[in-house]
Amino acid sequence: MVNRRHVLTGAGLGILALRFGFTGRAIAAESFAVSHTDAEWQKLLSADQYSVLRKEGTEYPFTSPLLKEHRKGNFACAGCEQDAFSSTTKFESGTGWPSFWVPLDGAVATTTDTSFGMARTEVHCSRCGGHLGHVFDDGPKPTGLRYCMNGVAMTFHPASA
Repeated sequence: MVNRRHVLTGAGLGILALRFGFTGRAIAAESFAVSHTDAEWQKLLSADQYSVLRKEGTEYPFTSPLLKEHRKGNFACAGCEQDAFSSTTKFESGTGWPSFWVPLDGAVATTTDTSFGMARTEVHCSRCGGHLGHVFDDGPKPTGLRYCMNGVAMTFHPASA
């Protein structure tokens, strides 16, 4: 059960992560179909996108325009434009970040994130390795999962009419 202490502790740790860029991810040595040097990523991405996708940062909750995106289409990695989530699996989690109950097949991979002395499951793009967010086991049926994604790490591709 989540109580006020859990919420306040999580919020405090989140603020520290945003401020100081702490991360527990170690997939830099992996090879991906799309790769660039750090300097190239900085040129290709906005400062906020770079912070999240390449440095495992977190955007502030309730700041992403994609949070209120309800059209049919796909949400893609902002680093390489690979479609990652369908709008049909998006749901309102109330967390302040776009949430989905399942990714598209093969679009994402996961690693264990041990930042802040806790173990979470980090979600990254399978094509470029960009950090998208985390997955939790408190989502809706049918999967029971909540893919809590940083909107700044994604773009939206509307479905063709």
